[in-house]
Formats: sequence, C-alpha cells, structure tokens
Amino acid sequence: MALSEAENGYQEGGEQEADAIVKTCVLESFSESSETRTLIASLPEVHETEHAREIATEKFRVIMDRYQEQPHLLDPHLEWMTKMLLNFINENAPTSLVHLSFKFLSVICKVRGYKVFMQLLPHEVSDVHPVLELMSRQDPKDLATWETRYMLLLWLSVACLIPFDLSRLDGYLESEGAQVREPVMERILAIAKTYLQVSDSPRDAASVLVSKFMTRPDVKQKCLGGFLDWSLTTVSQTDPLSMMGIMVLDGVLQSLAKLFKHGKRDDLLQYAPTVLRCLEEKHLTDSSEAKLRKINVKLIQRLGLTFLKPRVAAWRYQRGSRSLAANLTVSHAATAAVTPETETQEQDEDYDIPEEVETVIEHLLVGLKDKETVVRWSAAKGIGRVTGRLPKELADDVVGSVLDCFSFKETDNAWHGGCLALAELGRRGLLLPSRLTDVVPLIITSLTYDEKRGACSVGSNVRDAACYVCWSFSRAYEPKELQPFVNQIASAMLITAVFDRNVNCRRAASGTFPHGIDILTEADYFAVGNITNCYLNISVYIAGFPEYTKSMIDHLVSRKINHWDSAIRELTSKALHNLTSQAPDYMATTVLPQLLTRAVGVDLHGRHGAILACGEITHALYKVALQTNRTVVDLISPECVDALKNIHNVVNKIKKKGFGGGLMRPAICTLIEKLSLSKMPFKKDPIIAGWQGIIDDTIKNLHLFSRETKGEIIVPVVTALSALCEEYYQDSTNQADAQIQDVLISQYLEGLKSSQVLCCCGSARALGSLPRFMIHGKLMQIFEGLQNMCAVSQQQGNLTEARRDAVRSVAGVCSQGCPDSALCSENIAEVYGFLLSSLNDYTTDSRGDVGAWVRKAAMTSLEELTLMVASSAPEILPPNLVKSMMCCLAKQAAEKIDHYRAHAGNIFLRLLHSTDPEVPHIPHREELLNIFPVETITSLNWNASSQAYKYIAQLLGLPEYQYHTLLGLSVSVGGITESIVHHSSQSLFTFLRGIQTDSDALSQFSQMLLRVFRDNLHNDRVSVPLLKMLSQMLANSVFEIFTTHENHQVCVELLSLCKGFRKSKNVAKLRACIDVFCGLIQFQGDVRKQVLTQLLLLLCHPFPVIRKTTSSEMYEMLLTYDDVTDPDVLDDVMTLLSDTKWESDLATVQTHRNQLCDWLGVPRPQLVMKPKLLKLVITILHYVLLHGSHNC
Repeated sequence: MALSEAENGYQEGGEQEADAIVKTCVLESFSESSETRTLIASLPEVHETEHAREIATEKFRVIMDRYQEQPHLLDPHLEWMTKMLLNFINENAPTSLVHLSFKFLSVICKVRGYKVFMQLLPHEVSDVHPVLELMSRQDPKDLATWETRYMLLLWLSVACLIPFDLSRLDGYLESEGAQVREPVMERILAIAKTYLQVSDSPRDAASVLVSKFMTRPDVKQKCLGGFLDWSLTTVSQTDPLSMMGIMVLDGVLQSLAKLFKHGKRDDLLQYAPTVLRCLEEKHLTDSSEAKLRKINVKLIQRLGLTFLKPRVAAWRYQRGSRSLAANLTVSHAATAAVTPETETQEQDEDYDIPEEVETVIEHLLVGLKDKETVVRWSAAKGIGRVTGRLPKELADDVVGSVLDCFSFKETDNAWHGGCLALAELGRRGLLLPSRLTDVVPLIITSLTYDEKRGACSVGSNVRDAACYVCWSFSRAYEPKELQPFVNQIASAMLITAVFDRNVNCRRAASGTFPHGIDILTEADYFAVGNITNCYLNISVYIAGFPEYTKSMIDHLVSRKINHWDSAIRELTSKALHNLTSQAPDYMATTVLPQLLTRAVGVDLHGRHGAILACGEITHALYKVALQTNRTVVDLISPECVDALKNIHNVVNKIKKKGFGGGLMRPAICTLIEKLSLSKMPFKKDPIIAGWQGIIDDTIKNLHLFSRETKGEIIVPVVTALSALCEEYYQDSTNQADAQIQDVLISQYLEGLKSSQVLCCCGSARALGSLPRFMIHGKLMQIFEGLQNMCAVSQQQGNLTEARRDAVRSVAGVCSQGCPDSALCSENIAEVYGFLLSSLNDYTTDSRGDVGAWVRKAAMTSLEELTLMVASSAPEILPPNLVKSMMCCLAKQAAEKIDHYRAHAGNIFLRLLHSTDPEVPHIPHREELLNIFPVETITSLNWNASSQAYKYIAQLLGLPEYQYHTLLGLSVSVGGITESIVHHSSQSLFTFLRGIQTDSDALSQFSQMLLRVFRDNLHNDRVSVPLLKMLSQMLANSVFEIFTTHENHQVCVELLSLCKGFRKSKNVAKLRACIDVFCGLIQFQGDVRKQVLTQLLLLLCHPFPVIRKTTSSEMYEMLLTYDDVTDPDVLDDVMTLLSDTKWESDLATVQTHRNQLCDWLGVPRPQLVMKPKLLKLVITILHYVLLHGSHNC
C-alpha cells in the first residue's frame, strides 16, 4: 500500500480559509483479507454479548471504510465473505447471530454499492421461500435491526427474478390444515407496500424490490395496474407536511421513478398521463422538503422519457466514438454529421410529440431554478435526457428556454441550473455549434458571476458550474468549432483560476488552455489553493504570455477593484503593482486615468480599491522608470500627477467615524506612503501639509473607530508617516527640519497623555516609526515620554495596549550613538531597566492576562536592541544587564501560557546561539550550550509543554538562573491546566530527585524557594500556585532528608510564612495553605505542635467550606502519619473528624474542635480581643463605674 499526503493552507478574504489536508491513499489490494476472515469466523462466539458485537462491528466497519474510494479491490473477496456470512443465516441460528451477519453484509453493501453486491446474493428458486419467510418474521418498527430488513429486501429483489411464473411456487403452499396461505406474488407485493411506508433505510430497498418485481411479465400482467392505483391513491391522500407523510411520499415516489426507469415503455405508456396529472395536482414543486422536490423532478423526467420513443437523435453533434480503439482507427477528418439532414427531417415529420412532453419540460425548467443543488442537478440531467429524444426544432426551443435562465432578473439558483443544463446538453452533443455564439458569452459572464447578499456574496456555485460547462465543451466539440471562442474562454478560465475568491472555483478552472502545459506546471491544483500566491505570483507568470496580459489587468480593474471584500481589493492593488512591469505603458496611459476617475467616485468600495491601486501602480511605475534612470513623472501625464495630488481631498468629505472613514483613512495613508516612496516632486508643496494633517487627524481620532479596525488603520498611518518624513522632511545635509521636528515630536508626546487608549497607541507607534534624523537630539525626551506614560498607566491599571506599543517603540527610537540622539553607555541602563520592568507587567482585566501583550513587546524590543548593540558597540553592554535580561527571559520561558512561553524561549535561544554578532556576558554560557545545543533552535517546540519543561527545569541547576526559573516554574506547577501542571511538575521533580540526597544542594534550593515565597507573599498570582507546588513537593517527600532534624529551619520558615494566610479571604489560597500545613506535619519537633495548632484554628474558620476541607485533609494526614498522636486516642480523633458536620454553626463545631485539642495535646485556642475593641470596652466600663448603670 502506497500512501502520499500533502497539506495546504492559505488565507483568503481577510479571514482564515484553512484548506483541508488532502490525503491520497492508493491501495493495491485488500490487504486485510485474513484479518477479515478471522473476524467473520468469530461471529458465532461474539454475538451473545452486546459489547462484543459492537466491538466486532466497529472493527469490521473500519476495515471496510478504508476501501470506500477503491471498492473494486474488494471484488475478488466478495464471494467468500458473502458465503461465510450467509452460512450463519438459517432457521436454527440464534436471532442475534442472524442480525449480526446481516449487519456485516450491510457494511459490505454500503462500500461496494447495492447494484453490484445484490448480484452476489443467492437467487435460485429454492431461495425465494426462505427469504420470504425470514422477511415476514421481521418487525418493521424495530430500529435496531434495520440492516436485516434492508438486506432481506435486496435479497428478495434479486431472488424474485427467477425465470418461472411465481404461481408455480404456490402449488404446495395452497393449504396447511385449515389455514389458507397467500400466494407468493401477493406476499411479496404486500411486503413491498409495507416497507415503502417506513421511516428508515429499508424504504430505499423496497423501491428497488418494486422496480425488479413489478417488471416481471407475470406480475405486471396481474398487479401493475393495481399497484399504480395504490401508489397514486397513497400520493393523493398523504399529507406532505407531516414527517411521516414525507417519508411515505418519498418511498412511493422512489418506487414509481425506478419502475418507470426499468419498465418497458409499452407497458407503462398508458399509465404515464395519469401519474403526471396526479403529480401536478399534488404540487410537490412547492414543497419545503428538498427530497420530495428532487424525487418529483426525477419521476417527471422518467415520465417524459416514457412519452417519447427511445431513440438517439440523429441530428445531434458527434465527435468521434466513445471507444478509444475506434477513434484511433478512424480518420481525423471525420466530423460531426453522420446522418443526412433529409433523413432526419423525415424521421421528425413521421413522429408526433405528445402534449404531455411540454408539461414535463416546463416542470424540468422550473426545477433548474430550485433552491437546492440536488434538485437542479436532477432537472439538468432530465433536460439532457429528454432533449435527446426530441426533434431538432423542439430541442432548439428547449435550449432557448435554458438560455433564458441567464438573465440578471433571475437568481443565482437559475444561473447555476442553467450552467448544469448547458453542460449536460453539450456533453450529450445536443448543443449544436450554431448555438455557441449565444452560449459562450453567457458562460464567460457566469465565470465571473458574483452577487452581494448582506455581509457575503453568492455565485461560487455558478462559477464552479460554468467551469464544468467549459470542461464539457472542450470534450464535446472538434477544435475547429471552438477555434473562434478559444481566446475568450481561455482568458476567462485563467482569470477564474487565478483571481476567484473561492478555492473550489480556482481549482475547477485550472484546466486546459493555450500554453496549457507551461501554465498548469505553475498553477497546479495545490498552487492555486493559496489565494495570495495566485494574486501576487501566479498572475505575474501568466501575464508573461501576451494574449492574457491585458485581459487579466482589465478584469482586476473592472471586477475586483470594487469587490465587496476589502481583502480582495487590497490583493488586487498589490497584483496590479506586480503586473505593471508587464505592461507599463498600458498602465500609465489607460489604467491609471480610469482608476483616478473612480478614486473620487461615489461608490465606497470602488473608491477604496481605486485609491489603493493608484498608489501601488504609481510606485510600480517608479521602479520601472528607475531601471532606465528616469523619474516617475516621465511616465505619468501631468493631468494624472495633479489628480494624484488631489485625491486626499476626498477624505475631507468623509466623517471622522463610520465605515467610510474606517476604509478611506488607511487607503489615503497607503497612497501617501506609495507616493512618498515614488519620490513624487512635491517637496515644499502645500500638499505635504495636507498629507501630514490627515495622518495627525487620524491618530488623534483613532478612538472614534472600533478596536477591531484600529489595527487595520494604525499600520498604514505609521508607515505613511515614516515614508513622508524620509522623503519630504530631510534637507540636503540629511538633517531634519527643526520646526517640523519640534512640532511633530511635541504633538505625539502630548498624545501620550491622552485618556484615550487608541490615541496613546497611535502616538507611541508614530514616535517609534520616525526616521533616525527626526529623533536626533530628542531621544531622551521621547524615551521619558514613553516611560512616564507606561508608569502612570500601569499604576492606574489601564491603557495596556498603549504600554505595549510604547515598549515596542523603544526599540525603534534607540540606536547606537550620543546620549540624546541614540542608545549609548550613559542611557543604556535606563532603557534596559524600563524594558526589564515591563517584563513584570501582569495586568489582568475581563480579557484575561493583557499584561502578556506588554511582556511580549518587551521581549521583542530587548532582542532587537541587544543584537544591535552587540553588533555595533558591545562594550557599552554591561554584564549585569545581560544577566538580568537572560534571567527574565528564562522566567518567561518557564511560565504557563504556551504562546508567550514559546516567544520567550525562542528569543532566549537566538541570543544564546547568535554568532554574528555574539552577545557578550551571558552567564553560564557553556552550561547553557550543553543544555540547549544549536539544533534546538529548530527542533525544540516551545509550545509543547512536554518538550519545553524538560529543558527549562535544567536551568534550576545554574545558580544565576535558579531564582527566576523557580519563580516561573512555580506558576506552571501550581496552575490549573492539566497538561501544563503534569509536564512542569514532572520535570521539576526529575531535577529534585537528582539533588534529594545532597544536603547542601537541597538546602541551597530550599533557601531560594523561601526567597521566592517571601518576595511574593502578597502576590496571589504567585503565592497561590507556589503553595500548591509546595504541597506537591511535601507530598513527594522532597524534604525527607530534613524531616529527621527537629525544628528544621526550612519547616519553621515555611510555617511562619503560611501563618499569615490564615486570615485571607481567598478560598483557593486557604485550601492550598491547608495542604501545606498537612505536609509540614512530617517534620519533627515543636514545629509539629505549631502545625496542629494552625490546623485546629482552621477547623473553626468562618468559611464552612474551609472547616470541611480542613477536617478532610486532617483525616488523610492522620492516616498517612500515624505517629502524630497517641495511638490510644487515634480512633477517637479519626471518628470525630469524620462524623462531625463541620459546616454547622461555629458554637457547635468549637466544642468538637476543643475536644480534638485535648486529645492531640494542643492548648485550646483562646479568644483574644482586638486592641481597639478592648479599649472601647474599658471606656464603657469606666463610664459605668463613674455614673452608674442608669445613666448609660
């Protein structure tokens, strides 16, 4: 068995359109033959229990489902599998074994298809009676055994085809005692009628039985009329609105459709008008149930074929033969018409078409416009079949009616149905070449059909069907017939293959065209899966063929520039940029003037796309001109230059908020950027002030836009500002205009003080995007502004996004140089201190850990600045800053959020392994290189906790990294995510087991742990998970070497630190503290009594849940450490802890608690009055003694 697998993912239309993994499984043979034989042979042993039956059935289904795509591989094995299963089906077999065997048969039938599989079932005369008897014993309402009934009906369908009159089987069955038996024919008919009205799959098998049974010569003579009467009566009387009525109609109509398909025309012709009238009276076309509308169309087309003689239209267009051998022997000169037209006309004149055919065609044409694809597809096939039996003139009328579907008054459903019908007509040779002049323009229009509906569009199915039409035409017609239309069709197909928004349409359109081999090599099935690749790369390659260049450009300008999806408009503008080099003159003289007109039009989408395209094309023309030492104005007319200059005025007509402004502002900013990069001769022109005003106004009013669109606006704004400054604010000496510099920097620093978070974000990003010459002499002023904004906002707990952008901008404004112009030895400590402090931003709000945005930005800025300084001036980088940076990165790499852990870990490895430049003063560099070899840069997946923590835990052995690594690990080990807790704790305990017997190493680790605890005593983000980690460590006997010492310092300090948590109102912290107290009981000395005291105090905690948790944990503790109390009272203590209802009132539980104190030898807790309350009591008593109680 050979397997091949390919993956493809792409982004489309501004949203992720993840292409499914494409798996191609090429199986060579039925490799599970022996396994299947063993499994089938084991059925007599497994049928008795339901569990065993389910396991065997599922295993068999998994094996069979692998061959769903290649069922023919099962053919050599079907006979023995069927025979083995049928051997289990006999009168003496247990019922459960019979049902299980039929279930296996149904699985095989599903994979191979009932038409092939039913031929393998025994169909001798001797099989009719046993199958009939078995079928009669089944319960139609037993949903658990539907497979049995389904297979028996199929078996009966093939068994009833015996070449003898069924009445011969009734001879010895006429009577049995006094009971008269029904004839076999009537029994089969009764079974068929019964199962046509059930709600499960046997209904489909019953329709097959009817089609086989009712076409027998003896049956149709006696029962056909009666069955049709029963069917039509059932159809007329059944309610099509009820669920059961829908099922009954489906079964009866299926049987009629199959009957008219397989029956002889002469037998059924007399009944066809009556059936058609019944269907018309039922009005199933208006039914809300798609399956009824589909079977209605299917039956009507079969009736139409019954009305018409079964002949092949002599007038049809023929291209070669269906046989390849015949085609190879025939001369290539042989063409279409094989029958003289005079003979065709004579045949047509001799044949009268029944009037009912017109009704049939009318229903099929209505079906082409149905809202469900399955109905339209069935109607299209019916149109093709019926038209093939019509005379030439009537067939042409049908084609004309199909072409009427292609009207813009019709819905997309009609267009889709029309395309399917044309494909069927073309494939069958019923669409004559004379009609191609009418059809081809409609198909080309269909290839670009796209109608907006609300927030999305419809038409992808129309375009896909239009590709199918082109496919059918290319195989139906001789090349000379299609020659006049080849360029039109090929261009339209290529445009769809490259520029369609839907991946299925792009793949459907990647067919055969001129230069087909070359193009398909570049634009294959997988290449067109990525829409960005199609627009930006494949389109450029195809445009290299001159016959496609202008048509592709024209399509982008006419259909995609004003597309409803903004992502398509943006891709279109970039595609036009790339295509400009293929036709620069056409772009400059034809396309650009058109776009400039649309850039100031009234259509919002068209205006947005045109502005983007104008900027991209101008920039591309600048690159073209640069190759020949010319300027862009040498290629663009003066009128176009003036129009480009004045486009920005349209933004003044747009309100500061709203959807229009949200589109136009980034478009105008993109235009400013592209014109600046194109070095347009606007220096000292008033237009520059207008452009700067748009940028400043957008930054000030960012708060008027939604948070979702902010990111789409701010990026083009800051890139436009950077390009504008670089081109127009720099004098001949490469210095900034002092006045403009002061105004801009002061303005953006003032924006940092805004109370609007988006305004702060925009100002911070703007400062970070300024070119180096604009920052000269202003670095410390900018840095202090960013730093102050971060300090104030973090203190207030808001503006998190602004802090993130400010931290990110620090790397943009700093570069090596003098103190007030760039990063140097005098300010590096301050800059690094700011970034390192940002790594401790753990702000949270309703969105979660939003401080992670700031930490990520700080890590990125630290990496960029460190590599920059290490490259240009490593001497200004002090060891203490490098140490702090690497330790903080190690801490972040040990924390619990996968994305940020991966970001920190990757930066840590890149800095460690950087050789050009090499980062100096990294602590324990050699040890780190042993832990993290160079291959871990690519092989280590930091997002996978199973991989990351194995490496991070090893940093605990390096003294410089131990504190920060332990701080990060404690949050992960004590977290709530199961996988994080499992892998981080596993890695931590692996390290601890290595030092568990080393007293010095364990003491040093314990002191570091206590230091982390003390530093974060009032920080619940760390202290709660740290307590959970401590409880795990105590439970795993990490400190066992210390438990033999009385009152060990580690236990004393831990107890002292945990005592303060007893008054906390954080339930999670209290529970974790209880676990730690119970773990500390293993230490010897007076500290054990102190631990018991704390636990007994918690037994009377104000929170009932804490009292209950404490009692439960103490019970488990006493079971584990039986030396805590005197064995004589141990049972009494355990009983009291387990039997007392600790959620009761405090007065009740206090009595039980005091009893425990006596048994455990711990002094009873005494109520201590608070100083303020004591002072108040003394004052009251003093007053009473002086004035008497009656004055109180």
